[in-house]
Amino acid sequence: MSFVHLHVHSEYSLIDGTLRVKDAVKHAKERGMPAIALTDQGNLFAMVKFYKAALGAGIKPIFGADCFVYENAQTPPSRVVLLAQNDTGFLHLTELLSQAYCEGQHDDRPCLNRDWLTPEKTDGLIALIGVDSDLGRGLVHGLDHVVDEALAFWTVRFPDRLYLELTRTNRVNEGAFIESAVDLAIAKDLPVVASNDVRFLDQSDFEAHEVRVCINQGRTLEDPRRPRDYSDRQYLRTANEMRELFADLPEAIDNSLAIAERCNVTLKLGENFLPNFPTPAGQTESDYLRELSAQGLEERLKRVPAEDHQTYRERLERELDVIIQMGFPGYFLIVADFIQWAKRQDIPVGPGRGSGAGSIVAWALLITDIDPMAYDLLFERFLNPERVSMPDFDIDFCMEGRDRVIDYVAERYGRDAVSQIATHGTMAAKAVVRDVGRVLGYPYGFVDRIAKLIPFKPGMDVSLDDALGRTEKSQKEPERYSADLKEFYDRDEEVQAIVDMGRALQGLPRSVGKHAGGVLIAPSKLTDFTPMFCEANHASPASQLDKDDVEAVGLVKFDFLGLRNLTIIDWALKAINATREKAGEEPIDISAIPMDDPKSFELLKRCETTAVFQLESKGMKGLIKKLQPDNFEEIIALVALFRPGPLDSGMVDDFILRKKGEQQVEYLHPWLEEVLKPTYGVIVYQEQVMQIAQILAGYTLGGADLLRRAMGKKKPEEMAKQRQIFLDGAKEKGVDVDEAGYIFDLVEKFAGYGFNKSHSAAYALVAYQTAWLKAHYPAYFMAAVLSADMDNTDKVVGLIEECRRMELEVVPPSVQRCAYRFTAGGEREIVYGLGAIRGVGEGVIQRIVEERAENGPFADMNDFCQRVGAGTLNKRVLEAMVCAGALDELGPSRAALHAHIPEAMKAASQVATAAEAGMSDLFGGMDEPETAVASPIKPVPEWSDDERLRLEKNMLGLYLTGHPINQYLDELTRFITGRLDVLTDKAESAAAAAGGGFVKGTPAVVAGLCVAERTMRTQSGDKQLFITLDDGRGRGEMRLVGDDIEVLADRVGRDQLVIVEGDVSFDSFNGNLRIRHKRLYTLGEARARFAQCVTIALTPDCGIEATERMLDIVEPFREAEGLPVIVEVQSELGRGAFRLADEWRVAPEATLMERLEELDTVTRAAAYYPGRGS
Repeated sequence: MSFVHLHVHSEYSLIDGTLRVKDAVKHAKERGMPAIALTDQGNLFAMVKFYKAALGAGIKPIFGADCFVYENAQTPPSRVVLLAQNDTGFLHLTELLSQAYCEGQHDDRPCLNRDWLTPEKTDGLIALIGVDSDLGRGLVHGLDHVVDEALAFWTVRFPDRLYLELTRTNRVNEGAFIESAVDLAIAKDLPVVASNDVRFLDQSDFEAHEVRVCINQGRTLEDPRRPRDYSDRQYLRTANEMRELFADLPEAIDNSLAIAERCNVTLKLGENFLPNFPTPAGQTESDYLRELSAQGLEERLKRVPAEDHQTYRERLERELDVIIQMGFPGYFLIVADFIQWAKRQDIPVGPGRGSGAGSIVAWALLITDIDPMAYDLLFERFLNPERVSMPDFDIDFCMEGRDRVIDYVAERYGRDAVSQIATHGTMAAKAVVRDVGRVLGYPYGFVDRIAKLIPFKPGMDVSLDDALGRTEKSQKEPERYSADLKEFYDRDEEVQAIVDMGRALQGLPRSVGKHAGGVLIAPSKLTDFTPMFCEANHASPASQLDKDDVEAVGLVKFDFLGLRNLTIIDWALKAINATREKAGEEPIDISAIPMDDPKSFELLKRCETTAVFQLESKGMKGLIKKLQPDNFEEIIALVALFRPGPLDSGMVDDFILRKKGEQQVEYLHPWLEEVLKPTYGVIVYQEQVMQIAQILAGYTLGGADLLRRAMGKKKPEEMAKQRQIFLDGAKEKGVDVDEAGYIFDLVEKFAGYGFNKSHSAAYALVAYQTAWLKAHYPAYFMAAVLSADMDNTDKVVGLIEECRRMELEVVPPSVQRCAYRFTAGGEREIVYGLGAIRGVGEGVIQRIVEERAENGPFADMNDFCQRVGAGTLNKRVLEAMVCAGALDELGPSRAALHAHIPEAMKAASQVATAAEAGMSDLFGGMDEPETAVASPIKPVPEWSDDERLRLEKNMLGLYLTGHPINQYLDELTRFITGRLDVLTDKAESAAAAAGGGFVKGTPAVVAGLCVAERTMRTQSGDKQLFITLDDGRGRGEMRLVGDDIEVLADRVGRDQLVIVEGDVSFDSFNGNLRIRHKRLYTLGEARARFAQCVTIALTPDCGIEATERMLDIVEPFREAEGLPVIVEVQSELGRGAFRLADEWRVAPEATLMERLEELDTVTRAAAYYPGRGS
């Protein structure tokens, strides 16, 4: 006889499950069970994965959930396992769990409110109630009235479907419960059922389970206060083990089988359920789609030469036939509807994304904005009549308007039919090592050291087994393997303990969130298809199923993506057009700008693409520098080529050399010239692969798409089949078989690198539009870019540098002029955005701007505080604004303004209090309250330049009104080779003259502040530290490796001045100055290295006593290897100088000079440089 586990938590029980779904099903089958239930904690996250796995293994899946039932705040929640007996019960379970997440969360966990469990809502559900239920608590504690009340409640709602759940897992109260439950079962004729309340696969997995629980609870394993709610016996026991465990209660085992027999639920998978689109009376969706498409195309054709119109109309009809035949007219109508609504609401929409830009129907309906005929974009790449799959438009919206579009869709189709999609975050390698190390109680530094040895590469999911070199992937891709980690692991048992535990937990779901852009629209309420999830009560819902599983149950996903660059274009255009309107000029239509604008292409060729969409990375700038795009087709190619595959394959070099005429252009076959001409004979796009198959081998474009997919997957048997079809088709068309075979092999090689041209073209259009704006309206464009990145101080710093490079004036923040965002003050001027000041919120700034607009500029700080109001301002906000310089015009100095903050706030509070009192006593006969309180701003010494700039940088992230290096420039210029901007220009010219060949570094001495650092590892795993030096006019990057990182750490701290002796060259790939150091100096050390002596100039009245005071100051700085000291004296008789004895050589530190110049009898103390003076 067998047994069925009916209470099982999988990995998707985020608080306590480590049992992976596939393992549960596989081992249930192996351990002699005909079925298994999945009853995760309050959710059905894994229902589709579980169903597929169970059917694949040949055992019955039983759907259920372990639920908390909430009654009131005074009573602990009761636990019940609900199992779906049939499809009706499954629907009710889905609705109840959705309600628990969206309305019933208590203490951050979803609960079923007791009131929801009506006889109607529990129809088709089986209930298992055990020791943690209200009934169980009553039995354990001998509370007969509780037992009676509970029994009455549960039996009414689950007639003939209520079971008492018995467990023997060595946990508290189990024995007492079983004894009482069996007596109750006999007395009330209630069935009992055995379960093992499963949490993990094998008994040996208990420790990993406890670590998982501790990670969730934020506790350590050894914490004496942590609850011990589980035992090592809650594993997936075999059927025989369960029968032995309940040998005295065989009916409890038999009832598990009986319940399994009763539970029969079928999921409908693979069938699509499209929402219905409301069409005008008497029209089908197909008719309406044809009508709207024809109208839209005629509008589009106004910009197309008349001789091409018929070709466009024929393409439209062909696409419409396919769309209607495949049953997707409603899909196109829905997408067109919300996109056109967005455009009517002035919400910017992207020109397209993905293969959808290849459809002329989409273009006609305004779904996309790029002409597919003009750029050889293929409809079959998007929707293949020979391979039925759902169309999938990815739509980009302006970040600000995206949520409004989703809200429109929810209103139009019903809020219970529209939602977002869940994502399940998993425990990744680095994170799980850190979590495990913390839970096991290891020191942070030790754990951090292990985690940092795990390779990281964006887009590459590296497992711990990869990092240890234990997988096939790590053998093929060496960057996955860490020799340092392997060596550390092999020699240290504590490292083994952490990593091995991490291996046990890696990949388990850890959190649930929302998909970045996926939106579901269902034909009826969503709970007919998927349970719902909310992050908090009454928050916007998402499906409990992830994106793959919602598609499996037939729901249609629409991608509503937020693209920051659309927001930037929108902000820039609104500001530009407002200015043009004042000048009586027509507004700019970004969709109508010329696509061959010389100014835009000149900007691209100069690689001035910072902030230009898709073209701003250092690597891309390097590619642009080589390729020098001349037309829009080449921008499309840039987007497609800048990927690891093409860059590593050599095809990018071929493209560039052929463009420049340095390599012969070859087209594989004369028939392919038209297809390959735009890319100089290089196969860049997937569409070209399809066209080659069509032209040479007679494929339909649908069949060619299947060939493209097969080439991408590289399955040998499929490729052999496709090769034969290609050869046969080519032979039929008269192509030599050997030549056809050669071409097929070549196409197959490059098909893996080919990119979707539709996607490239759509994104190239946004890239071109941003380049055009930067070229023609630089201040407006950069103001919009800065505003979009205001919350990212590091980005703002880089963008301000770009503004300076562009010779745009950046006006410092000022409450007298600035708004929340950055704005253009003219063609060459950008006004700082107050929102970029750290710690100053949008609400405060909005109030400042409104008050200024209503009542004019602020007179002083008192006026500012009293008018904006003590209720809006506080000490922290005022400090931030003073330090940032935003109040410079309201007082004598930043130091004075800062010191005056308490008085200003006190006065503002008095005014506010008086105003309130005046309002409350309006009819009490009181005199009118004062509307202002005078509070003079007392003068105090201004901060030093260093202090002022340091505080300014703290608030803005950069030095805006000066640079700390400026105070040293007079001296630095006496020994440095040149400023960094000048050296960069010279190095870049030398690199250009060498034509990309090796250029030896030029010896140089440079100076700069250490403003940024980044760490990388070499392929062998060695650490490299890159330090960015900034001298106020330019930047360069210096690399430290090996022991230098430790030895020189104190020389290269953030904002420290460092002088570098070495050589400089231009890094063509990164587009910056590369500084190679031989020696690093502090300013004092540089003086010792480059200066000839220290000179001290004395006044004529300097006597013996004053001279002795001078020598007292010099005394602590005496150093045998220091600089000699020359004392300059003067009197009525003339001038002279003498050198102090060698024992009075000094270390030429800044402190020495400052202390000497504080003496009344010293006019100057400075280092003297040969040939250049002091």
